[in-house]
Amino acid sequence: MTAKSKRLFVIAAIASLLGIAAMLVLGALRDNIVFFYTPSEISQSDRESGRQLRLGGLVKDGSVEIDGMQSVFIVTDGSSDIIVRYNNALPSLFREGQGVVAEGQIENGIFMAQNVLAKHDENYMPAEVADKLKEQGVWQGGTSN
Repeated sequence: MTAKSKRLFVIAAIASLLGIAAMLVLGALRDNIVFFYTPSEISQSDRESGRQLRLGGLVKDGSVEIDGMQSVFIVTDGSSDIIVRYNNALPSLFREGQGVVAEGQIENGIFMAQNVLAKHDENYMPAEVADKLKEQGVWQGGTSN
């Protein structure tokens, strides 16, 4: 084997190992990525039950029902609504008409939240939520930070 062939073999081996490592990393990330959706996007497509999602929108006025630590409320983007169940204490800044992001999964058409995030002051909304709501023409708030 010539020196040129040895170098080519070593380069090919290194490239193969890097390719395999990249495939493993991307495969692991794909299983752990949590995608963000609005209620309209969830209702327009079939989201598989049990898959982790982030649901963002506004808490519909008059929809919040709290019984001890269990709460049920509706998240809307103006054109679609989705019912959210949460079995923990809601954030102190959680209110009707305010922006919210819920992390969880869909079970039987109901979003079962494991975590609920509320905006931290009157000017804040996550940029991705604000952009989606602005596209729908629902959110008319200030700038998103």
